[in-house]
Amino acid sequence: MFVLHSQLAKDCTVIGDLSLCRVLLMNDARFPWLILVPQREEITEVFELSALDQRLLWEEVSAVAAALAGHTRAHKMNIATLGNVVPQLHVHVIARRHQDAAWPAPVWGAGAPEPYDEAALTTVVEALTDLLVTQGLQRA
Repeated sequence: MFVLHSQLAKDCTVIGDLSLCRVLLMNDARFPWLILVPQREEITEVFELSALDQRLLWEEVSAVAAALAGHTRAHKMNIATLGNVVPQLHVHVIARRHQDAAWPAPVWGAGAPEPYDEAALTTVVEALTDLLVTQGLQRA
């Protein structure tokens, strides 16, 4: 049974589920930052997924990145799998802009996260959910 790592559950809000991945929003209002987590038990590396799941993962990551890039008018999309702190396989999809708080450096370690307030979080979650539904990635 798939269980989301406790650190991801603490740091993120669930946006929804795709065919393979659970989509999360990182609670840092400085960056449009989604995390895709393949809903498979005890997977820490991409190569541990079946060949079919590997293809599906990259299809979902690419589709979400393209949708987020268009939605945010990002200058650059950062896509990464690190897993040094959270071992559960997850893929960061971060929309970057030249004016963001960390540009051009990576977002990790760039100041303190700025959590969304409740109203902003609700607005962002609704917008991202609508975006994924509109793009045909997630069911309504």
